[in-house]
Amino acid sequence: MSLSQSLQQKLLQKLSPQQIQLMKLLQVPTANLEERIKEELEENPALEMDEDRHEDEYTDELQDEFDNQEADDLDPDGSVEDYENVDISEYVMEDDGEIADYKLKDDNYPEMDDQKIIPIKVETSFHDLLLDQLGMLELDERSLKIAEQVVGSLDDDGYLRRELSSIADDLAFRQSLQVDEKEIETIIHQIQQFDPPGIGARDLKECLLLQLKRKLSEGIGVELAIQVLSRYFDEFTKKHYEKIQRGLNLSDEQIREVISQIIKLNPKPGGHIGEINKAESYIVPDFFIINNNGKLELTLNAKNAPDLRISEGYRDMLKDYDKGNKKDKRQKEAILFIKQKIDSAKWFIDMIKQRQETLINTMSAIMKHQREFFLTGDETTMKPMILKDIAELTGLDISTVSRVANSKFVQTEFGTYRLKFFFSESLSTDSGEEVSTREVKKILSDLIEAEDKRKPLSDELLTDMLREKGYNIARRTVAKYREQLNIPVARLRKEL
Repeated sequence: MSLSQSLQQKLLQKLSPQQIQLMKLLQVPTANLEERIKEELEENPALEMDEDRHEDEYTDELQDEFDNQEADDLDPDGSVEDYENVDISEYVMEDDGEIADYKLKDDNYPEMDDQKIIPIKVETSFHDLLLDQLGMLELDERSLKIAEQVVGSLDDDGYLRRELSSIADDLAFRQSLQVDEKEIETIIHQIQQFDPPGIGARDLKECLLLQLKRKLSEGIGVELAIQVLSRYFDEFTKKHYEKIQRGLNLSDEQIREVISQIIKLNPKPGGHIGEINKAESYIVPDFFIINNNGKLELTLNAKNAPDLRISEGYRDMLKDYDKGNKKDKRQKEAILFIKQKIDSAKWFIDMIKQRQETLINTMSAIMKHQREFFLTGDETTMKPMILKDIAELTGLDISTVSRVANSKFVQTEFGTYRLKFFFSESLSTDSGEEVSTREVKKILSDLIEAEDKRKPLSDELLTDMLREKGYNIARRTVAKYREQLNIPVARLRKEL
């Protein structure tokens, strides 16, 4: 194959640095926006927070009066001629008294006060709790190292899912201890006596049995439960109660007592201890929707409109340069650096403003489309809505709407919802009307909730009931919706 050269003309679309920055900012939820702004403040000294709520002196009047390419084309030797055209007149203009649009926000709602500090609870972690109990055992140095390795191998839910051979290898490589699996097993049995009961189990069956053995003094029901889990664990998880009754010769009353004892147990003994309680673990709403006598009012979280401005100190430096007579090479290099930082700060402020406008436009379109839901809170009133619908209403790209919907929350009087919650496909009724699949899921959930748990409704019966209500739906679709709602099949919903 011969090599050749050719000239081609192509039309390409490329995102500008500002567009890329905007796309990244759109994906940042309100809870993390403050951290992102702090990063920008640290990187750019020309940008600062206007804590006293002064008017921004630069957002409206700072202009791109110099060409960035001009700065990029400067010769490496930095000759004086390269800086002769530096113009700072637009940077030292006096303020015209106008307030930037991004600062026009409503602070009348006390729940939107961005000065509030979320308290962070101080608590003992799950592993620290176990290490404290470990100190109460009379162990020699060797056994203590093995026990600490076992405790460190426990999952956050309290299970030991690592193989004993892997734990032995870790001790050999990290602690220079040669131990056999029997020695590790002995330590594990001691750790399994710690609180909460069930700690150190290898699987769910062992976890439940450890908890039941702590309750042996509570009566015959606990002993029967231990027998059921020991001999018929798989049958119990699949609710084959008839087979268990025949195998152990249990009456209906006894099997009900066994079920009562087992469902009281904790399948994740370590899951509720020492949860990390950080500020970001809370849902911080990006929007607030208030029903004011039938009129919906949308407000953006105040954290999305921070008070940013260009540093006054940088403006003073430009003024001093403009008034000075001696303008040597070093001064002009410094001024060029200052102008670049000011432009970077201006771009960031503009991106924050565009982010705010995009969020408001997107949420306004969603609120308009799902108005009945925001007024009533009834999921059956929700309309079919896809990303394309909102993109057409707002004039935004579908990918932009998707970025907003995937990471933002709205607080209503009925609860806090992720924006993605309001998007759903459509389903045709017998009358030809298009309804939201969310409406069908709500009706399906209500039917299952109201069913007789002794005779739960099968997917076939649920399909027939939905068709009687006018929803043209297949059985496999009902099964899919039921799985999406995390509802088990009829046999597993059966109660004695």
